[in-house]
Amino acid sequence: MAQVVLKDVNKVYPNGYHAISDLNLDIADGEFLVLVGPSGCGKSTALRMVAGLEEISGGELYIGDRVVNDVHPKDRDIAMVFQNYALYPHMTVAENIGFALKLAKVPKPEIEERVRKAAAVLDLTENLDRKPGQLSGGQRQRVAMGRAIVRQPKAFLMDEPLSNLDAKLRVQMRAEIAGLQRDLGVTTLYVTHDQVEAMTMGDRVAVLKRGFLQQVDTPQNLYDKPGNVFVAGFIGSPSMNLMKATLSDSGGGIWVQFGSQNLEVSPNTVAANPSLRSFVGKDIVVGIRPEDISDAELAIEEKPNDSRLTTETTLIEALGSEVIVHFPLDAEPFAIMDAEFEGEDAVEQSKDAQGRTIYVGRFSPRSRARMGQPLTIDVDTTRMHFFDPSTGNAIRG
Repeated sequence: MAQVVLKDVNKVYPNGYHAISDLNLDIADGEFLVLVGPSGCGKSTALRMVAGLEEISGGELYIGDRVVNDVHPKDRDIAMVFQNYALYPHMTVAENIGFALKLAKVPKPEIEERVRKAAAVLDLTENLDRKPGQLSGGQRQRVAMGRAIVRQPKAFLMDEPLSNLDAKLRVQMRAEIAGLQRDLGVTTLYVTHDQVEAMTMGDRVAVLKRGFLQQVDTPQNLYDKPGNVFVAGFIGSPSMNLMKATLSDSGGGIWVQFGSQNLEVSPNTVAANPSLRSFVGKDIVVGIRPEDISDAELAIEEKPNDSRLTTETTLIEALGSEVIVHFPLDAEPFAIMDAEFEGEDAVEQSKDAQGRTIYVGRFSPRSRARMGQPLTIDVDTTRMHFFDPSTGNAIRG
């Protein structure tokens, strides 16, 4: 096992395209770090540079205490698991798992022993004589994992290994890969575009956008304390409601005005974040997660009107354990690519017939919200997020 470190790593292609810009990552020995981001953000390019499949244009890459910028892929002592499994169809499971060891001229008895142990770990013992075409998608993915395990590498690199599986099998394999990594203790860099995979599997998660690292932290901290509006909007499903607003000071309290409606910011939030007062009278971006919005009719105790908004229901998605409720507000949305992020990636949010933007709440299944009917919602003002619209950065401290 070994630490993997990227210091100011860049990737510039011959046509001038800058795919990775000054990437700094420190993956601790035995850590499971996930790279996540939208398509084209550079996550697979970063992984391929660690593997040696892409040349590094600038910066330094360490595996252990050795700079490996110019080290051949086969000499980096890493094992890679690909999206398409990359199994040899004419070989048995045992031959596929042990193929890299055969190439390395490992003695046959040792190959057989390592293959047997890997198969036992991955529940493949009964399939060792089968060909890949006789296996399910999940079993083929286990074979690909087995081929990586037997090499006993310093690090695992995984490039969207679950994207070809159906939804139910992905959930199962997520748990299996995470558990296997913990048992083996091998440093792992895992690439995915699926934020659910990232949040449920990684010890830490690194969010990339257009080749720039946005934030790297534990899954819970990314969710609770997004560093900028992009991370806030990207992490979480349904996405955080992001809207343009204005802060005002009334009676010593801080109020947020969304279109024609107002909410008072929790005094505890203001006390913990005094820099909010410097935005009084200015435009601001406010984020509210769907789960911090609830049906006011279900409130156990009466709440003040300064934490409530009035609207109506435009769509209900009943999911059994929860209800996703869509409602309009005359608050202007802030797309996650606004500010310096604006451009072709800006997201057009849905609007109703009156031009109001549709936002989303995650309600209890006991909610009596009905399509087209008036709706009063409670907002947990202690959990609102605030961002500087000119930079997109979170306002804290």
